[in-house]
Amino acid sequence: MRVQPERIEDDQTRPSGVGHVWQARTSVTLVEGASFCVSDANGDIEPHRVGGLFVRDTRIVSRWQLRIDGHEVEGLSVLPQEPYKAVFVGRIPSRPGLPEPTIVVERKRMVGRGLREDVSIVNHGTEAAGLDIVLLVDADFADLFQVKEQRPAAVRQVSTAVGDGALRFWITAGEGGERGVRVSAAGARARAGSLEFDAVVPAGGHWTASIEVVPVVDGEDGEPPFPLDRPVETAEPARRMRGWHDAHPVLRVDNTVLSASLATSEADLGALRIADPDHPHDEVVAAGAPWFMALFGRDSLLTSAMTLPFAPGLAMGTLRTLARFQGSRDVPMTDEQPGRILHEVRLGADLSLALGGESVYYGSIDSTPLFVVVAGLARRWGAPREELIALKPAVDRAIEWIERFGDRDGDGFVEYRRGTDRGLANQGWKDSWDAIAHSDGRDARPPIALAEVQGYCYAAFEAAAELERAWGSPERASELERRARELRARFHEAFWLPDEGFYALALDADKQPVGVVTSNIGHCLWTGIVDDGVADRVVDRLLANDMFTGFGIRTLSSRSRRYNPVSYHNGSVWPHDTVLAAAGMERYGRRDAALRVVTGLLDALEAFDGRLPELFCGFSRDDKAAPVPYPTSCSPQAWAAATPFEMLRICLGLQADAERRTLRVAAVPATIGRAQLEGMPLGPWRYAVDADADKAIVTGLPHEVQVHSG
Repeated sequence: MRVQPERIEDDQTRPSGVGHVWQARTSVTLVEGASFCVSDANGDIEPHRVGGLFVRDTRIVSRWQLRIDGHEVEGLSVLPQEPYKAVFVGRIPSRPGLPEPTIVVERKRMVGRGLREDVSIVNHGTEAAGLDIVLLVDADFADLFQVKEQRPAAVRQVSTAVGDGALRFWITAGEGGERGVRVSAAGARARAGSLEFDAVVPAGGHWTASIEVVPVVDGEDGEPPFPLDRPVETAEPARRMRGWHDAHPVLRVDNTVLSASLATSEADLGALRIADPDHPHDEVVAAGAPWFMALFGRDSLLTSAMTLPFAPGLAMGTLRTLARFQGSRDVPMTDEQPGRILHEVRLGADLSLALGGESVYYGSIDSTPLFVVVAGLARRWGAPREELIALKPAVDRAIEWIERFGDRDGDGFVEYRRGTDRGLANQGWKDSWDAIAHSDGRDARPPIALAEVQGYCYAAFEAAAELERAWGSPERASELERRARELRARFHEAFWLPDEGFYALALDADKQPVGVVTSNIGHCLWTGIVDDGVADRVVDRLLANDMFTGFGIRTLSSRSRRYNPVSYHNGSVWPHDTVLAAAGMERYGRRDAALRVVTGLLDALEAFDGRLPELFCGFSRDDKAAPVPYPTSCSPQAWAAATPFEMLRICLGLQADAERRTLRVAAVPATIGRAQLEGMPLGPWRYAVDADADKAIVTGLPHEVQVHSG
């Protein structure tokens, strides 16, 4: 998507004036595909902390400290350019006899499958400066999990070699073979743990050096991500990002907050793309930086669902990739089961630290039905018939998993219980250990049937039925529709809490409702499993003061025993969770409620300068004028980055069924101003939308496509 902000003339489309989040910038994350770098704001990576350069879930640089005449560089600013590229601007203390600093240091860092850093030192003094420049470097090859959780690192024998302006570090990683890294710079003296330069920088002049970090596998150097002998714009990360921009629609939105966030989200999603080298055209998005730079089934599927109207190729790449990993065995250690869609893939040097002890872990109760849901959405948005037919075996196996393995006891509901103590105790999207508890604070006992999972299964049966009709199997479609109707009726009977006017979070092992008010039920609205007769009550309950903060919907009611606004899942606000609830409100005809929620998210976007974090704290807006950041929230994060696109879709009322040749679009709320979308994909066609508060006009579609606009 190419997002082009427009000049604003209407005061209604200006930012609301909500307070901005003030954060001391303590770290900077750059990301490209499955590689990422976390550093301090001056560009340094301090040893024995959580920063570093990570490739394939392994930290290949654990120390990266620039010292000039023995001084640490004082960080002045970080200038982001792309998610994989930034410039760190700093200075060193005053030269002898001078009252003010005159040496400015710029570090242009670019991350790919490795790293390149161009250091430029400018002398603003009146005489030449003689400088001793030292870059302190180390590599510990710590596994991502060790770093993230700050566990004691495993004792590794790291071998080193020095010579020819280069440092080499390597380990023998068991079944993973040999892993290593080469750090080099032309003109440098390589010493144990450092690259050193002597520089004389003339008055008004500058000095430059380029340092390259290249992974080494089994003694063979990888390709530099940004070769020194070619322009940066021709490097693979730059070409990938340019191709991502060029392949997608042009979006112009008057509202400056939404416009900026769409541009940021587009770049973030482009940077988070990863692919199997054996299937380079099947791109998926990693879950989020810095700690989830891997394929996660649930995250990639929900991100694909929200971006489908704008980037359908991402959904198809995700579906094909997950189908290749679909479970085929019954393995309790990894929670693999035939037909099950994975939870996550890890590629670290020490797989004993991964969930289940292997690279692929399947302990997600919702990835499998969501796989079918996204396949159905792809059909609606015009995915090629032949590509969908190729996914039919995987869809069939996923439906079989729901009926055979997902429903463990034959009661018609899908529930989870981990295979061993190596797996996740909670396997829904709220997967922290304390996320599923009764109103008195007791942990729910597994097997646990989550409310939103029943909604996903309902939507999966509906989606599979639509696919079967498209594939010419009306009898099978009717059977799946019957299963969906029965599940919807059973769900209402078993989960409805009359005293709350709401649905229970889950059923526990004794089939007793976990009677707390949570945001999970917003997902039930999104899937359509909520009984029509109570939908308004559910919507209004989500907007009550104990749930809606003014910026988003809390994960858990503030009246609950376990409520904690600074918890991960028990009272915080997750933007993707909130926007799915808004989409569900719109589905049930409550556009008023949906737009109220979207407006709250717009204010959160303004406070976070256009990039929504993974989550933020659940304080009320009446108490805190700006959303309070959650301290370890991922950013960029995939489904948070997808949220502005779903917000735009809701504002436009955009719905499609390419096979039936219909498109729906609505006038946008006045706060959005004017929205112009060009090159929007719908099957084989490309169309444009021009919408404001009075009307929505669609052009570019053939006459056989029926457009409903309002």
